[in-house]
Amino acid sequence: MNLTPKEIVSYLDKYVIGQNAAKKTIALALRTRYRRMQLDSTLQNEIMPKNILMIGSTGVGKTEISRRLAKMMKVPFIKVEASKYTEVGFVGRDVESMVRDLVVNAISIVKAEFEESNQEKIDNYVLNKIVEKLLPPLPDSASESKKDDYQRLLEAMEKRVESGEMDDKTIELEVDKIHVEFDDTNLPPEMIKVQESFSKVFSQMNKEDNKKELLVKDAKVLLRQEAASKLIDNASVNTEALKRAEDGGIIFLDEIDKIALSEKSQGRNDPSKEGVQRDLLPIVEGSSVSTKYGTINTDHILFIAAGAFHVSKPSDLIPELQGRFPLRVELESLTEETLYQILTQTENSLLKQYEALLSVEGLTLKFEDEAIRSLAKLSHRANEITEDIGARRLHTVLEKVLEEISFNADEYKDEEFIITSKLVHEKLDEVVEDDDLSRYIL
Repeated sequence: MNLTPKEIVSYLDKYVIGQNAAKKTIALALRTRYRRMQLDSTLQNEIMPKNILMIGSTGVGKTEISRRLAKMMKVPFIKVEASKYTEVGFVGRDVESMVRDLVVNAISIVKAEFEESNQEKIDNYVLNKIVEKLLPPLPDSASESKKDDYQRLLEAMEKRVESGEMDDKTIELEVDKIHVEFDDTNLPPEMIKVQESFSKVFSQMNKEDNKKELLVKDAKVLLRQEAASKLIDNASVNTEALKRAEDGGIIFLDEIDKIALSEKSQGRNDPSKEGVQRDLLPIVEGSSVSTKYGTINTDHILFIAAGAFHVSKPSDLIPELQGRFPLRVELESLTEETLYQILTQTENSLLKQYEALLSVEGLTLKFEDEAIRSLAKLSHRANEITEDIGARRLHTVLEKVLEEISFNADEYKDEEFIITSKLVHEKLDEVVEDDDLSRYIL
């Protein structure tokens, strides 16, 4: 969380080309959260998060920014689609479940950190259990010389288990039944607790033999889970996770335009859309949500909403909800040059992905710079004459160009294939310029 705005933007630059205004706004919002946590508690409670509304066509990088933030941030973060929620009373997910999802995410982060900090204890537990099965302990009545010999064998066996030399050996293990947690966040916490109580009762009634024959490599995985569950203090984990979700949680609310009521399509709209907005309002404004891990207050959760707003406008959202997203940022449509940069400058770009995939077949794929320029130009042209789907057009265009080469890759084993501008135009010119073909193929 302790990243400066410049460091956040620099990280996003590796994956998202352009959209500097959006990156800057998000970087500042995240840094403000860190600054708030350094203040005294009285002032902390007064500083509310500045929620962000990102507006931009499909394929310009809204979702990609959220994906990369999720990987970068070590704070509870979830991405949800507003279109999958319904008003209370309709069949579907209620909006409170997004906050419960956030808490589940926070629990997994805290548990992972706990396992990392107790790595040595967990490793020792796993090693001792496996060695004990491979080399049963001596009886207490054994002589000193036998005990010395056993100690040397034990040390040798530990090294062999650690190095993976014994991974293919079979051992009989008494496996503890791992407690199943119900994380259906759409159910009320009370119902989840009832389900878990039934689960415990049935597991106690069903006392069959827990001994299983396993390969050592599989036993390591099971014992690691067992060690973590025995060492972990669930009460402390839950308390810490709730605190982190409250103070540092981020909910990325995608497709928010799908719950806006536009004047054009008033008659065709699902009547639950406005209800979803009304249900969303108290959560964004700040309320208490009950979860199976405890009650969480949503006052300081940061909401980042995003939508294309093709059919509707941000002003079609109910005024109270608009007011809870004070920071507005508009993402620019992608130009030909931007598409070229997406293909050449992003980390693990589409071109690198195709080169890596075809290298599996022994084919070395190369793209001429002029060919990449042509791909960008034709993608931009296709976006102009049909629906603008942004960078997603690059996927369809590249697949069309490489389809035949990919299909016959076995014929080019140990060869180099160069994608030229001429080949790109041969494959795409007719499709791009024919409006009907373009709509159905690209």
